[in-house]
Amino acid sequence: MTISILHTTDSWWVETPTGAVKVATAATSTAQLLGDRAAIEAALESSDTVPVDSLKLISPVTRPCRVVAQMTNFESHVKDAGMDPTSIPLTFFRKASASICGPFDDIVKPAHVQLLDYEVEIGLVIGHPIPVGTSISDTNLADFIAGLVVTNDVSARDIQLPQTQFYEAKSYPTFTPVGPKLLLLNANELKRFGDLRLRLQVNGEERQNALVEGDMLYRPLQALQSLTAFQELAPGDLILTGTPIGTALSAPPKPVEIIGNLLPPAVKWKAFFKRQAGNTKYLQHGDVVEASVATADGALDLGVQRNVVRYT
Repeated sequence: MTISILHTTDSWWVETPTGAVKVATAATSTAQLLGDRAAIEAALESSDTVPVDSLKLISPVTRPCRVVAQMTNFESHVKDAGMDPTSIPLTFFRKASASICGPFDDIVKPAHVQLLDYEVEIGLVIGHPIPVGTSISDTNLADFIAGLVVTNDVSARDIQLPQTQFYEAKSYPTFTPVGPKLLLLNANELKRFGDLRLRLQVNGEERQNALVEGDMLYRPLQALQSLTAFQELAPGDLILTGTPIGTALSAPPKPVEIIGNLLPPAVKWKAFFKRQAGNTKYLQHGDVVEASVATADGALDLGVQRNVVRYT
């Protein structure tokens, strides 16, 4: 049975059918909580609940931590970007953990950013230390992945594209909403990862809707095998697994792309951003972004995050 972990500024909670039960733990970080499984199990036996909607929830993934993200990891997104899915390697980029915010916090656009985009993603939360060179297989994958969270990889496209690197464009404060819950899984439940459906709406309009199965290129097993060949991971670290088609940014028509590649970079980007300025799918002040991840039968349900966009 999955266990839903909730987090407020001063407490950890488990969600039960009748409400939320406070976990009797001294843990102040996600890593420490994951190491206090006895306290989590004890809370599940309690009937001393409060309504979940009475809690002011913050991210169940605490910072500092490593935040690592997979690039172009859904076939639908790769094709929308004008690329061939068979040519896409398994690659990663980093985000600052200071970009993590709560599931109901505002997404704050810096004044100099013009093209603010969204990307609903499934986040993997690491549960045990993974030294470089650790052997990871289907049989022990669940030993290292404690659970899953809904994440939104918010992106400043006008910063990202000319720089040809992602770190700044995806690391501003509030650019990684996480939660509302951390769904702890056992090995059998993790095997249903392919049944998860990612959804994102802006002001009630559906922008993204995709099933992992048949669309995600590299699954968690491949991601962790690749990562731990060169980098250690620790409990509480967060791995973002990519986003499907439906982001505001998409590839230009092929003839336009060919012409653009012949231009000097400064001229090319000026023309590109002039076209993008008319794209109404980029996030505007006051927009409400709702993101969710769940299986069709509700057996795995990571909850719904709801963030309002605020321009500074």
